[in-house]
Amino acid sequence: MVSRNLCEFFRFRQIYQYQTISTSAIYRTNRGQYYSSGQRFVKVWDEPPKWARSYCSATKFLQGRQIRFYSAVSGKSSGEQQQQGAAAPQLLSKLFPQTAVEGTENETQQEKQRKEEDEEKESSWKRMKLGFVFFGFSVSAFCVYMVWVFGAPDRDAEGNIIMDEFMELPTFQQYFRRMWKSMTYYQKMIQEPSREKLLPDPLKYPYVQPPYTLVLEMKDVLVHPDWTYQTGWRFKKRPGVDKFLETLAANYEIVVFTADQGMTVFPILDALDPRGFIMYRLVRDATHFVDGHHVKNLDNLNRDLSKVVVIDWDPNSTKLHPENTLNIPRWTGNDDDSGLFDLMALLVTIASSEVEDVRDVMTYYKSFENPLVKFRENQRILAEQMAEREHEEKQRNLPAVQRWRPSFLGGGR
Repeated sequence: MVSRNLCEFFRFRQIYQYQTISTSAIYRTNRGQYYSSGQRFVKVWDEPPKWARSYCSATKFLQGRQIRFYSAVSGKSSGEQQQQGAAAPQLLSKLFPQTAVEGTENETQQEKQRKEEDEEKESSWKRMKLGFVFFGFSVSAFCVYMVWVFGAPDRDAEGNIIMDEFMELPTFQQYFRRMWKSMTYYQKMIQEPSREKLLPDPLKYPYVQPPYTLVLEMKDVLVHPDWTYQTGWRFKKRPGVDKFLETLAANYEIVVFTADQGMTVFPILDALDPRGFIMYRLVRDATHFVDGHHVKNLDNLNRDLSKVVVIDWDPNSTKLHPENTLNIPRWTGNDDDSGLFDLMALLVTIASSEVEDVRDVMTYYKSFENPLVKFRENQRILAEQMAEREHEEKQRNLPAVQRWRPSFLGGGR
């Protein structure tokens, strides 16, 4: 019986995992009920007629195993029982370190981390609010400064106010209107050319003014930009560019008009044209900014547009005057290119023919995909016609006997 009761107690210990509980809540079965009586542990059978046995040695055996059961004392309040239940895990943790609850330290660390995160969020929100306040104050101060600076009336050298069209308005409207006028002025500086006349007036006698004006794009017409890791940016000169400039300088006023910055263009042209065949150089500040493109407006060129020829590869840069533009293929840097020689022949033909309005010629060649190829074909046809006409003139000037003798002898004319 002793061994069987001990087995039941050990099974009870495994079920409750070494937790300290009162003896009044000890495991009950259908067979009987356990309770404490002084120093003895008594089992009473449910059936009244059966006998009960006390085992004093059971208490000593359990004490030898360092297992303690605390009996419920009548009269203790529920608060004291809760305190005893809360202190039980700490006591078991000391008696049985292998059963200690490891989650206590993790919960403490999580709670500490949660507090730190809350503090960090609160600090971030404070910084954000201060940033918004500072930003709003800065924008307001900047707006007030802009109105004060750009809306103030102009003054002369002696400090006197110069009268303008806004003087009769209220003070706030005066400053606002002047500021708006200044802002639109700077906008025009960006979108419109820096001056109304891009070129000076044509030369007068006794100086020689070429009859035609040739406007050239620099990039991918005269030179091609090239970049490598070893050399960086370089500009390759197009084959025939020296002959091109030298030949056309006699009949054309050569102008380089490009949308690039002057700090890039001027050194390149100095190296490209050391003899000075290029008379004028126009850069980005001379263009109109329209729909995201720098457009060359020939109305500001101060020249007769019937005598102006524009050579470019980008239709967007000359869309204001397409009738004056000859769009040629873009040069990509190949060494076997002969485009400038064909273009030179076309321009020399226009000058030697003394064309009254070059826009008619440009409009004709603009209808073809590659104007230079078409001009080359026309040149071939013209050369054949001129050779045939010359042959006919020679035959017409010969005597009748000499003119018919080859056919009489079996030869052709």
